[in-house]
Amino acid sequence: MKKWMRTAAVAAMMTGLAVAPALAQQMGGMGAAQTHGKANAAPLSPPAKASVMVAGASITIDYSAPSVRKRKIFGGLVPYGQVWRTGANAATTLKTTANLKIGSLMVPAGTYTLYSMPGADAWKLIVNKQTGQWGTVYHADQDLGRVELKVAKNAAPVEKMKIEFTHTHGAMTELHIVWADLDLSAPVTVVK
Repeated sequence: MKKWMRTAAVAAMMTGLAVAPALAQQMGGMGAAQTHGKANAAPLSPPAKASVMVAGASITIDYSAPSVRKRKIFGGLVPYGQVWRTGANAATTLKTTANLKIGSLMVPAGTYTLYSMPGADAWKLIVNKQTGQWGTVYHADQDLGRVELKVAKNAAPVEKMKIEFTHTHGAMTELHIVWADLDLSAPVTVVK
């Protein structure tokens, strides 16, 4: 049995095949570096970054950006009432060099994971203290807290998910998660 497994592993390496984690089908169904079986093809959910300087502080969010690809996203691929990794692949990471207030939540300087709780009419952003995990690994006991997101409709559907900062001035900016037909946002303030 072991010899067969070694032979299969060597054959997979020689042909460029990769095995996605079993968790790839959970929490959004988007696995690491999905390529539809094409060797060296670009991942379907490529790495992306949103960053901003606010009042001398650096705020960075690293995530993987999934695409709609003719799927029903919210209430479908991303079910209501279940924690979503807020992107694809590895956990979405927030790094801040200063203390922040996201909505009503105080977030000390440091590194965190961002999740979301989707709803048909209301959404919450979850700031979690566990870091370095795959996006489907979520432990509620590690939550720093949750904050309401403002839900708005996009003028036109957005194919590839993006996280961005807008309306930056003084010690304030706005965090936006934009995908499909929704623009989810929260105010962010640097707290000195």
